[in-house]
Amino acid sequence: MTTSLDAIARGSGGLAMVAMDQRESLRHMFDEAGAGRPPDSELVDFKLAVAARLGPLASGFLIDRHYGFREAQALLPASVGLILAVDALQQEPGGPVEDTDLDTDALALDLAGVSALKLLVIWRRDDRREARVELARRFVAAAREHGVLSVLEPVVRAAPGEEDFDPEAAIREAARELSPLGQSLYKVQVPLAGRAEPRQLQDACAALATDVTGPWVVLSQGVHRDDFLDAVTAACRAGASGFLAGRALWSDVVGHPDVPARLAEVSVPRLERLTAVVDAYARPWTEA
Repeated sequence: MTTSLDAIARGSGGLAMVAMDQRESLRHMFDEAGAGRPPDSELVDFKLAVAARLGPLASGFLIDRHYGFREAQALLPASVGLILAVDALQQEPGGPVEDTDLDTDALALDLAGVSALKLLVIWRRDDRREARVELARRFVAAAREHGVLSVLEPVVRAAPGEEDFDPEAAIREAARELSPLGQSLYKVQVPLAGRAEPRQLQDACAALATDVTGPWVVLSQGVHRDDFLDAVTAACRAGASGFLAGRALWSDVVGHPDVPARLAEVSVPRLERLTAVVDAYARPWTEA
Protein backbone atom coordinates (compact mmCIF):
# COMPACT_ATOMS: atom_id res chain seq x y z
CA MET A 1 0.00 0.00 0.00
CA THR A 2 1.29 3.47 -0.91
CA THR A 3 1.60 5.56 2.22
CA SER A 4 3.69 8.59 1.25
CA LEU A 5 4.63 10.89 -1.59
CA ASP A 6 8.03 9.21 -1.73
CA ALA A 7 6.39 6.99 -4.37
CA ILE A 8 6.31 9.94 -6.82
CA ALA A 9 9.15 12.06 -5.42
CA ARG A 10 12.85 12.39 -5.98
CA GLY A 11 15.40 11.59 -3.33
CA SER A 12 15.50 15.29 -2.48
CA GLY A 13 11.84 15.17 -1.48
CA GLY A 14 10.89 17.32 -4.46
CA LEU A 15 8.57 16.22 -7.25
CA ALA A 16 9.47 16.42 -10.95
CA MET A 17 6.60 14.80 -12.82
CA VAL A 18 5.49 14.52 -16.44
CA ALA A 19 1.83 14.84 -17.45
CA MET A 20 0.63 12.89 -20.46
CA ASP A 21 -3.09 12.53 -19.69
CA GLN A 22 -4.37 14.96 -22.34
CA ARG A 23 -7.11 13.49 -24.53
CA GLU A 24 -9.20 15.68 -26.82
CA SER A 25 -6.84 18.56 -25.98
CA LEU A 26 -3.91 16.62 -27.41
CA ARG A 27 -5.87 15.77 -30.54
CA HIS A 28 -6.60 19.47 -30.99
CA MET A 29 -2.91 20.29 -30.52
CA PHE A 30 -2.08 18.04 -33.48
CA ASP A 31 -4.67 19.91 -35.52
CA GLU A 32 -3.26 23.28 -34.48
CA ALA A 33 0.24 22.09 -35.43
CA GLY A 34 -0.98 21.43 -38.98
CA ALA A 35 -0.94 17.65 -38.63
CA GLY A 36 -4.72 17.22 -38.77
CA ARG A 37 -6.89 15.45 -36.22
CA PRO A 38 -5.04 12.19 -35.54
CA PRO A 39 -6.57 8.75 -35.01
CA ASP A 40 -6.40 7.16 -31.58
CA SER A 41 -3.37 5.11 -32.61
CA GLU A 42 -1.35 8.27 -33.26
CA LEU A 43 -2.24 9.65 -29.84
CA VAL A 44 -1.08 6.40 -28.27
CA ASP A 45 2.18 6.46 -30.24
CA PHE A 46 2.89 10.01 -29.08
CA LYS A 47 2.15 9.23 -25.45
CA LEU A 48 4.35 6.15 -25.51
CA ALA A 49 7.20 8.09 -27.10
CA VAL A 50 6.96 10.63 -24.26
CA ALA A 51 6.82 7.81 -21.70
CA ALA A 52 9.90 6.17 -23.19
CA ARG A 53 12.00 9.35 -23.47
CA LEU A 54 10.88 11.47 -20.51
CA GLY A 55 9.41 8.89 -18.13
CA PRO A 56 12.75 7.52 -16.89
CA LEU A 57 13.90 11.07 -16.02
CA ALA A 58 10.79 11.89 -14.00
CA SER A 59 9.78 11.05 -10.46
CA GLY A 60 6.19 10.46 -11.58
CA PHE A 61 4.33 9.95 -14.84
CA LEU A 62 0.66 10.82 -15.35
CA ILE A 63 -1.49 9.19 -18.04
CA ASP A 64 -5.16 8.49 -18.75
CA ARG A 65 -6.71 5.05 -19.16
CA HIS A 66 -7.86 5.66 -22.74
CA TYR A 67 -4.61 5.98 -24.69
CA GLY A 68 -1.68 3.76 -23.81
CA PHE A 69 -2.03 3.33 -20.06
CA ARG A 70 -0.88 -0.28 -19.85
CA GLU A 71 1.78 0.13 -22.54
CA ALA A 72 3.20 3.17 -20.78
CA GLN A 73 3.20 1.32 -17.47
CA ALA A 74 5.41 -1.34 -19.04
CA LEU A 75 7.88 1.30 -20.28
CA LEU A 76 8.45 3.05 -16.97
CA PRO A 77 11.19 2.02 -14.54
CA ALA A 78 10.03 0.82 -11.14
CA SER A 79 11.51 3.99 -9.64
CA VAL A 80 8.95 6.17 -11.47
CA GLY A 81 5.57 6.50 -9.79
CA LEU A 82 2.66 5.87 -12.14
CA ILE A 83 -0.26 8.31 -11.78
CA LEU A 84 -3.62 7.46 -13.35
CA ALA A 85 -6.10 10.18 -14.31
CA VAL A 86 -9.57 9.28 -13.07
CA ASP A 87 -11.39 12.35 -14.37
CA ALA A 88 -14.25 11.91 -16.82
CA LEU A 89 -14.08 15.02 -18.99
CA GLN A 90 -16.94 17.03 -20.44
CA GLN A 91 -15.27 18.51 -23.52
CA GLU A 92 -16.36 19.33 -27.05
CA PRO A 93 -13.93 18.65 -29.92
CA GLY A 94 -11.50 21.55 -30.11
CA GLY A 95 -12.86 23.14 -26.94
CA PRO A 96 -11.72 23.37 -23.33
CA VAL A 97 -12.76 20.98 -20.60
CA GLU A 98 -16.04 22.37 -19.28
CA ASP A 99 -16.55 20.09 -16.28
CA THR A 100 -15.46 16.77 -14.84
CA ASP A 101 -16.65 13.82 -12.80
CA LEU A 102 -15.09 10.68 -11.38
CA ASP A 103 -14.38 8.07 -14.05
CA THR A 104 -15.84 4.93 -12.48
CA ASP A 105 -14.34 2.76 -15.25
CA ALA A 106 -10.87 3.99 -14.33
CA LEU A 107 -11.51 3.30 -10.65
CA ALA A 108 -12.60 -0.24 -11.55
CA LEU A 109 -9.28 -1.06 -13.22
CA ASP A 110 -6.64 -3.26 -11.62
CA LEU A 111 -4.48 -0.58 -9.98
CA ALA A 112 -1.49 -2.83 -9.36
CA GLY A 113 1.59 -0.73 -10.00
CA VAL A 114 -0.30 2.57 -9.77
CA SER A 115 1.06 4.96 -7.13
CA ALA A 116 -1.50 7.76 -7.36
CA LEU A 117 -4.79 8.89 -8.86
CA LYS A 118 -5.40 12.38 -10.27
CA LEU A 119 -8.62 14.36 -10.56
CA LEU A 120 -9.11 17.58 -12.51
CA VAL A 121 -11.79 19.86 -11.06
CA ILE A 122 -13.05 22.90 -12.98
CA TRP A 123 -13.64 25.47 -10.23
CA ARG A 124 -16.22 28.21 -10.79
CA ARG A 125 -18.32 30.49 -8.62
CA ASP A 126 -21.57 28.97 -9.88
CA ASP A 127 -24.45 26.86 -8.58
CA ARG A 128 -22.35 23.66 -8.81
CA ARG A 129 -19.64 24.89 -6.48
CA GLU A 130 -20.59 22.73 -3.51
CA ALA A 131 -21.09 19.74 -5.80
CA ARG A 132 -17.49 20.10 -6.95
CA VAL A 133 -16.28 20.21 -3.36
CA GLU A 134 -18.16 16.97 -2.75
CA LEU A 135 -16.62 15.53 -5.94
CA ALA A 136 -13.16 16.29 -4.58
CA ARG A 137 -14.06 14.67 -1.26
CA ARG A 138 -15.27 11.53 -3.04
CA PHE A 139 -12.07 11.40 -5.06
CA VAL A 140 -9.84 11.66 -2.00
CA ALA A 141 -11.87 8.93 -0.30
CA ALA A 142 -11.71 6.69 -3.37
CA ALA A 143 -7.93 6.98 -3.56
CA ARG A 144 -7.64 6.20 0.11
CA GLU A 145 -9.86 3.14 -0.30
CA HIS A 146 -7.61 1.89 -3.11
CA GLY A 147 -4.48 2.45 -1.01
CA VAL A 148 -2.96 5.00 -3.39
CA LEU A 149 -2.12 8.69 -3.31
CA SER A 150 -4.51 11.43 -4.44
CA VAL A 151 -3.48 14.36 -6.65
CA LEU A 152 -6.15 17.07 -6.77
CA GLU A 153 -5.95 19.54 -9.68
CA PRO A 154 -8.36 22.49 -9.61
CA VAL A 155 -8.36 24.79 -12.64
CA VAL A 156 -10.27 28.05 -12.19
CA ARG A 157 -12.68 29.48 -14.77
CA ALA A 158 -15.12 32.36 -14.83
CA ALA A 159 -18.75 31.49 -14.25
CA PRO A 160 -21.19 32.54 -16.98
CA GLY A 161 -21.79 36.26 -16.68
CA GLU A 162 -18.94 36.79 -14.19
CA GLU A 163 -17.55 39.94 -15.76
CA ASP A 164 -15.16 40.89 -12.96
CA PHE A 165 -13.42 37.49 -12.83
CA ASP A 166 -9.95 37.74 -11.30
CA PRO A 167 -8.00 34.53 -11.93
CA GLU A 168 -5.42 35.30 -9.24
CA ALA A 169 -8.07 35.73 -6.57
CA ALA A 170 -9.89 32.64 -7.86
CA ILE A 171 -6.79 30.45 -7.68
CA ARG A 172 -6.31 31.42 -4.04
CA GLU A 173 -10.00 31.09 -3.19
CA ALA A 174 -10.10 27.62 -4.74
CA ALA A 175 -7.02 26.65 -2.73
CA ARG A 176 -8.66 27.75 0.52
CA GLU A 177 -11.79 25.80 -0.34
CA LEU A 178 -10.34 22.59 -1.78
CA SER A 179 -6.82 21.99 -0.45
CA PRO A 180 -7.97 21.23 3.15
CA LEU A 181 -9.91 18.17 1.90
CA GLY A 182 -7.12 15.72 2.65
CA GLN A 183 -5.56 15.04 -0.75
CA SER A 184 -1.97 13.80 -0.82
CA LEU A 185 -0.86 16.52 -3.25
CA TYR A 186 -2.42 19.75 -4.52
CA LYS A 187 -1.67 20.64 -8.15
CA VAL A 188 -2.19 24.35 -8.77
CA GLN A 189 -2.01 26.92 -11.56
CA VAL A 190 0.99 29.23 -11.59
CA PRO A 191 0.08 32.74 -10.42
CA LEU A 192 0.21 35.51 -13.04
CA ALA A 193 0.43 32.78 -15.73
CA GLY A 194 4.17 32.80 -15.03
CA ARG A 195 4.59 36.15 -16.81
CA ALA A 196 6.07 38.59 -14.34
CA GLU A 197 9.37 39.77 -12.98
CA PRO A 198 11.02 37.10 -10.78
CA ARG A 199 10.46 39.00 -7.52
CA GLN A 200 6.83 39.74 -8.35
CA LEU A 201 6.21 36.15 -9.38
CA GLN A 202 7.85 34.75 -6.25
CA ASP A 203 5.79 37.10 -4.08
CA ALA A 204 2.60 35.93 -5.81
CA CYS A 205 3.59 32.30 -5.27
CA ALA A 206 4.38 33.02 -1.61
CA ALA A 207 0.93 34.57 -1.17
CA LEU A 208 -0.65 31.49 -2.77
CA ALA A 209 1.36 29.25 -0.45
CA THR A 210 -0.44 30.76 2.55
CA ASP A 211 -3.74 29.46 1.14
CA VAL A 212 -2.65 25.90 0.28
CA THR A 213 -2.96 23.15 2.86
CA GLY A 214 -0.36 20.42 2.43
CA PRO A 215 2.26 19.79 -0.25
CA TRP A 216 1.71 21.45 -3.62
CA VAL A 217 3.14 21.52 -7.11
CA VAL A 218 2.49 23.71 -10.13
CA LEU A 219 1.11 22.73 -13.51
CA SER A 220 2.10 24.23 -16.85
CA GLN A 221 -1.32 24.79 -18.45
CA GLY A 222 -1.67 28.48 -19.23
CA VAL A 223 2.08 29.15 -18.96
CA HIS A 224 4.18 29.53 -22.10
CA ARG A 225 6.85 26.85 -22.20
CA ASP A 226 9.59 29.52 -22.35
CA ASP A 227 8.34 30.98 -19.06
CA PHE A 228 7.90 27.73 -17.19
CA LEU A 229 11.43 27.33 -15.86
CA ASP A 230 11.27 30.73 -14.15
CA ALA A 231 7.75 29.94 -12.93
CA VAL A 232 8.86 26.69 -11.31
CA THR A 233 11.88 28.44 -9.79
CA ALA A 234 9.67 31.11 -8.24
CA ALA A 235 7.13 28.58 -7.00
CA CYS A 236 9.75 26.32 -5.45
CA ARG A 237 11.46 29.25 -3.74
CA ALA A 238 8.04 30.16 -2.33
CA GLY A 239 7.27 26.72 -0.93
CA ALA A 240 6.15 24.49 -3.80
CA SER A 241 7.48 20.94 -3.85
CA GLY A 242 7.91 20.84 -7.63
CA PHE A 243 5.85 20.47 -10.78
CA LEU A 244 3.59 18.14 -12.72
CA ALA A 245 3.75 19.41 -16.30
CA GLY A 246 2.99 18.33 -19.84
CA ARG A 247 2.68 21.11 -22.40
CA ALA A 248 5.71 23.03 -21.14
CA LEU A 249 7.81 19.96 -21.91
CA TRP A 250 6.49 18.65 -25.22
CA SER A 251 3.97 21.02 -26.84
CA ASP A 252 6.31 21.92 -29.72
CA VAL A 253 6.99 18.24 -30.39
CA VAL A 254 3.36 17.53 -31.32
CA GLY A 255 3.06 16.87 -35.04
CA HIS A 256 6.82 16.60 -35.62
CA PRO A 257 7.81 13.95 -38.20
CA ASP A 258 10.37 12.39 -35.83
CA VAL A 259 8.89 12.56 -32.34
CA PRO A 260 11.58 10.56 -30.49
CA ALA A 261 14.39 12.64 -31.97
CA ARG A 262 12.59 15.90 -31.23
CA LEU A 263 11.89 14.82 -27.65
CA ALA A 264 15.57 14.03 -27.18
CA GLU A 265 16.56 17.37 -28.70
CA VAL A 266 14.25 19.78 -26.84
CA SER A 267 12.15 18.01 -24.19
CA VAL A 268 14.84 16.04 -22.39
CA PRO A 269 16.99 19.14 -21.73
CA ARG A 270 13.91 21.04 -20.52
CA LEU A 271 13.04 18.31 -18.07
CA GLU A 272 16.63 18.11 -16.86
CA ARG A 273 16.74 21.87 -16.21
CA LEU A 274 13.43 21.76 -14.36
CA THR A 275 14.55 18.80 -12.28
CA ALA A 276 17.73 20.66 -11.31
CA VAL A 277 15.56 23.55 -10.07
CA VAL A 278 13.44 21.13 -8.03
CA ASP A 279 16.52 19.57 -6.44
CA ALA A 280 17.95 23.00 -5.65
CA TYR A 281 14.93 24.95 -4.43
CA ALA A 282 11.81 22.83 -3.92
CA ARG A 283 10.41 22.42 -0.44
CA PRO A 284 10.60 18.70 0.38
CA TRP A 285 7.09 17.35 0.63
CA THR A 286 7.83 16.11 4.13
CA GLU A 287 8.22 19.74 5.29
CA ALA A 288 4.94 21.00 3.82
